[in-house]
Amino acid sequence: MDAKTGFFYLFSVVLLYAAFRVITARNPVHAVLHLILAFSQAAAIWLLLKAEFLAIALVLVYLGAVMVLFLFVVMMLDIHIDHVRRGFWRHFPLAAFIGALIALEMGAVLMTGFRGMDEPKAVAVMVDAAGQAIPYSNTRALGKLLYTEYLYPVEIAAVILLVAMIAAIALTLRQRKDNKTISPSEQIRVRASDRVAMVQVPATRKAEEPAPVAAAVEEKKA
Repeated sequence: MDAKTGFFYLFSVVLLYAAFRVITARNPVHAVLHLILAFSQAAAIWLLLKAEFLAIALVLVYLGAVMVLFLFVVMMLDIHIDHVRRGFWRHFPLAAFIGALIALEMGAVLMTGFRGMDEPKAVAVMVDAAGQAIPYSNTRALGKLLYTEYLYPVEIAAVILLVAMIAAIALTLRQRKDNKTISPSEQIRVRASDRVAMVQVPATRKAEEPAPVAAAVEEKKA
């Protein structure tokens, strides 16, 4: 097994695990995070298949824009998982049947659809004016375009997506009632008199009067 095959199996295992956790995670935010992991592993597999443009488009479009939208919607909706899971087992047989059918179709395509096809070449060859072959890399060409001619659009899109993610977190941030944190401004303005307070507590009952000394002596003699 070479390094390429090893990376393919590694990315595939992580992709299957992330896809399984998308539909089994109890927390919707965790499900979206696992979906982000699944998309990243799919992009890595696209890179192994020499489809650099598809991998970059998957990262920029889905991981950059769609996942931020998913996080924003999921965190703003405040979904109640208990109400959503009430009809899970009622629809489970139909969902399992459809899932098994899709798995069989994908297996049939993978086992029979790609037979007899040659592996795509990793490096294309270009010829200069002198007739000499020049190695050409699609990934290198895409990188040059993104970070030279389209540098400012890429940076602006990255900043917009970052602001959208921070805004989604800030808008959905709720203060918990059981949280015992103290405001830093109140901690700075604290004084010694605020820490210790002398409280006078009244007595609940009167103190018993001591017995006379003579009566105590007579009791001892008796």
